[in-house]
Amino acid sequence: MLILKIAFRNILRQKRRSLLTGLSMTGGYILCAWSFSLVEGSYGNIIDMFTLDHTGHIQIHKDNYLRKPKIYKTINNRKALETILASNEQVSNFSPRVFSPALAYAGKKTSPVRVIGVDVEQEPTTSRLAQKVKTGEYFDANPDSDGYFKAMIGQGVADTLQLDIGDEIVLISQGADGSIANDIFIIGAVVGNRTSYDRLGVYLPLGAAQMFLSLGSDVHEYAIIVENKDDNEAVAAILQDEMPELVVSPWQKVEETFYRTMQADKQGNEFTLGIVIFIVFVGVLNTVLMSVLERTREFGVLRAIGSRPLEIIKMIFLETMLLAGISVGIGVVLSIPLITWFTYVGLLLPEPIDMSGIEFQYMKGEFSWYVFTTPMWLIFMFSAVVSIPPGLRAAHILPRDALGSH
Repeated sequence: MLILKIAFRNILRQKRRSLLTGLSMTGGYILCAWSFSLVEGSYGNIIDMFTLDHTGHIQIHKDNYLRKPKIYKTINNRKALETILASNEQVSNFSPRVFSPALAYAGKKTSPVRVIGVDVEQEPTTSRLAQKVKTGEYFDANPDSDGYFKAMIGQGVADTLQLDIGDEIVLISQGADGSIANDIFIIGAVVGNRTSYDRLGVYLPLGAAQMFLSLGSDVHEYAIIVENKDDNEAVAAILQDEMPELVVSPWQKVEETFYRTMQADKQGNEFTLGIVIFIVFVGVLNTVLMSVLERTREFGVLRAIGSRPLEIIKMIFLETMLLAGISVGIGVVLSIPLITWFTYVGLLLPEPIDMSGIEFQYMKGEFSWYVFTTPMWLIFMFSAVVSIPPGLRAAHILPRDALGSH
C-alpha cells in the first residue's frame, strides 16, 4: 500500500513526464478503438448488405434443396414450422419463398429468368426488396381488375426484353405436378440494376407463384432474420434440433464461398491492425523508458538509502499501471463521441458504393463492447510489459553511476 501511495505521488510530482506518458497511452487507446471500430463496422456492414439482400441470417429447406434445388423439394408442414419460429425469441422476422427457372417472353424477345415468389408483407421485413424498387411501385398480393397479378422484374430482364411499367410479360415453366406452367403478368416495378443478384429475377406474389407452379401451399425456403446477427449459427443449431426433418442453414453455409473469401480478407486486415498495435506498443515503451532514464539520479538515491531492487520495480510498475488506468479512462471518454459519430453518421465516400441495387454513401464503424474493451486490455497489457525492462534497469543501477549521471 505504501509503494502504491509513493507511485501515485510520483505521478503528481512529475507532471511533464506523466503528461507525455499519459498522452501516448490515451492516443494509443483512441487509435486502437477507432481502428477496431472501422474494421468491425466495415465487415458488419458487408454482412448486412449481403444477408439483407437475399439470404437472410438463416435459411430452412427440405432435404438437400440448397445444394440440388428441385421444384418438388418443398416444405409442406408450414403451420408447425411457423409456430416454432414465432415462439423463438431470438427470431426477429421470417418470410417464405418459392423458386423456379422459367422462360420469359415479351413481344418477339425471350430471356431465361428466375421466378421468385415472396410474401409481399413479410418479405420487406427480411430483405431490402422494397428498397430496391427503382421504377414503379412495390406490388401487392391482389390481382388487378382484369385478373392479372403484378410482377417485379430485375433490370437485366427489363433491358433484354425492353419492358416498362404496365407492359405484359409471359412466363413459361414446369409445374410441380409435371404440367406446363404458363401465365401472363403485368410489370409493376423494376428492381436493382444490371449487376444485382436479382438482375434476371421475376418476383411474383407468393400466392400467384404457387398457383403458377402448381405448388398448392408449399414453399421451397424460409429466410429468417435473428435479433443478433452474430448469434445466427447458435440459433440455427437450436432450430435444427426442433425441426430435424428439415435442413436449417446459417448464411455462412448458404454462401460458403463468400464467407471464406471474407474471412481471408479479414485476416489480411488483422495484419494491418497488428501494425497499428505495434506502433502503439513502441510509443508506450518509448515514453516509459524515457521517463525512467530521466530519473536515473533519483533511482540512484533510492538505491543508496537502501531501497531494494524489487521495491523499485514495483514502484515503476505501479506508476505505469496507474497512468494506464487514468489514460484509458480519458481515452474512453474521448472516443465515445468519436465512435458514436462514426457509427451513426460515418465518413462520406467520394463515390457511392452500389451493392445489389442499393447505394451506400457512408463508411461506418461499429459501437460495441468489443471495440472499447479490446484496446483497453491491450493498453494495460502493453503497460505491464513495457514497465519491466525500465524497471529492471533502474533496480540494478549502481548508486555511484547513477549519482554521477547528468
